[in-house]
Parts: sequence; C-alpha cells; structure tokens
Amino acid sequence: MAIETTNTSVTVTATRSSEDVSLDMALRPKSLAEFIGQAKLKQSLQVFLQAAKDRGEAMDHVLLAGPPGLGKTSLAHIIAHELGSNIKVTAGPALTKVADLAGVLTNLEEGDVLFIDEVHRLQRSIEEVLYPAMEDYSLDLVVGQGPGARTLRLELPRFTLVGATTRVGMLGSPLRDRFGMTYRLDFYEEDEVVKILRRSAKLLGVAIDKESLVEVSRRCRRTPRVANRLLKRIRDFAQVKKHKMVEKDVVEMALEMLEIDEVGLDSVDRLAMRVLAEQFKGGPVGLQTLAAVMAEEERTLEEVIEPYLLQCGFIQRTPRGRLLTESGMRHIGLNDEQGKLV
Repeated sequence: MAIETTNTSVTVTATRSSEDVSLDMALRPKSLAEFIGQAKLKQSLQVFLQAAKDRGEAMDHVLLAGPPGLGKTSLAHIIAHELGSNIKVTAGPALTKVADLAGVLTNLEEGDVLFIDEVHRLQRSIEEVLYPAMEDYSLDLVVGQGPGARTLRLELPRFTLVGATTRVGMLGSPLRDRFGMTYRLDFYEEDEVVKILRRSAKLLGVAIDKESLVEVSRRCRRTPRVANRLLKRIRDFAQVKKHKMVEKDVVEMALEMLEIDEVGLDSVDRLAMRVLAEQFKGGPVGLQTLAAVMAEEERTLEEVIEPYLLQCGFIQRTPRGRLLTESGMRHIGLNDEQGKLV
C-alpha cells in the first residue's frame, strides 16, 4: 500500500491538520512551468523529460536532495505529470520488510513513477532489493528456506524511481550510484518566495499587498512550505481580527504572536542558540549533547533547525561539534566578547 508522508516543520506548528494537508496539495504547482525557483534544476530536468517523452521510454531514476520544504515532493509529482504517468508514493520508514517493497514494485505499470520520500531511511536489506529493480527492472526473491531455497526473478515494467532525501550521505553508495540524475535543491531567494506567495494568496483568496508579501518572504526561512504555512496563519489572524486587506502591520502582529522574529527564527531556533551560548559558552558541543539538553530529537535538530541557522551564519559545524558564531550571539542579544546579555 502506498503511503504518503510529509515532513513537519517546527515553525508555526508541530502537527498538520487535514485542512493543512489538503491546502498544501492545492498550492503545489502542477507542471514545471508553474514551479517557481530552482532555475538550473528546471532547465536540466526539462531536457531529460523531453528526451524520455520523445523516445517513449521511462526516464532515468532521479534523486532529489535538500532540506525539508523546498519542493522535492512537488517535483516528483511534476515529473509524473510531465511524463503523463501515474505516481505511486511511499516513504522509506514505511517499507519495513522486503515484502513491502516487493508489493509496491509488482503493482507498478509501464512508465509509472515511484516516489520514495526519505529514501535514506530504507533498511540496507531493502536497498539491496532495489539494485536489480533500478538497473535491470527485475525483482530477485528468495523462495523457501535452507537447502531447498531458490531464487526467483520477476520481470518488472520499466519505471522511474524518484527518491527524496535530506541526507545524501546516509544513502549507500550502490544505491546512490544507480540514480541517473541527482539534484540538490537550494534555499530560495526572497523575490522567488514573493512570487510563490502571490500565487498562493490568489489560490487562497487572500487580499495582501506587496509590502506584506516581502515581509513574509523575509521571515519564512527561504522555504516555500514555511512561507505557505505562515500565509495561512496570517489569513486566519486577519479573518478573526476583521482585516479585509492584509497589510504589513497585520503581518507583523500575526508573526509576533507566532514568535517568528525578523529573520524567520522561531522559539526553538532561538533556544538552540541560547543553549549553546549560556550552557556551553558558545561551544563547540556535540549534536547528541545539544539535543539532550534541548529535549529535542537529533534528527529534528540536524535536518530542520540547523540548515537555516547555518545559512544565516549563526552557527558552525566543526569536527568538535556545533559552535555559535559572533553574529549568532548578537542576534539573541548577547555580547560576543563577554557572552552576556546586552
């Protein structure tokens, strides 16, 4: 059974309502032309999509890497749409047994796209089943046990595997090498986020001025998913407070209520920086220790919180651990020379 999962973000909310999920689906671009940003990726992908369509073949397997919320799932659906194919969606943690993957693979049809989110979390035994499936479009199964065991090879239709990962280094080299194309999604520029927000506001029926769009783009961690999440919460705030037009002061009040600061950091981001500053004198400190003190999962810290703090230059990763930078200290109101509140 195909199971669709979506990474949550600590920004705004830790859980996702059914309304959020349905709205996220509605806001996703349906074609490559609608997809805003990642210009080089789009240009390259367009060439290979067109080549596959011209030959009438399944496109080579694609690996999409990058922090959560940048559009990996959207691109997987776009690839299927552009190829005129069906898409089957599952996730690495959902495939716990070889039989799970075998069931998914044997239900594919010619030209289908199989999207595996969090592909780096596949068990090694399941990864090994994927090798012949990706390379030879065949499935090798062991039937029976002991001396009577035999190998059964099943032919599979030609399909395109699209894998999404936030941690390329956790993929085994044999699996990583079988992807014909690997793309890394980068954080978005502010003007790109403004375009995304303008499109989303139109779909949501939100009246919002340009200054407000710019303000949201400055505070969304340069991440479309977070930008859309903030826009929906601002819409709710404006509705309750009886504002027909969303203007900058409305945005500022809504984001202050959500504890989103001027560069997009939330209370958990600032807690990580304060723990580094106040308990470890700026570091360095290991990931496991930092996560334990914060009562946060290591994976959440490494995949959701850290990437943007690194982009902002507020922390550094060193061989000895995480280190709070001078600009990070200043951002949370600390004197970088004395390590005290100013």
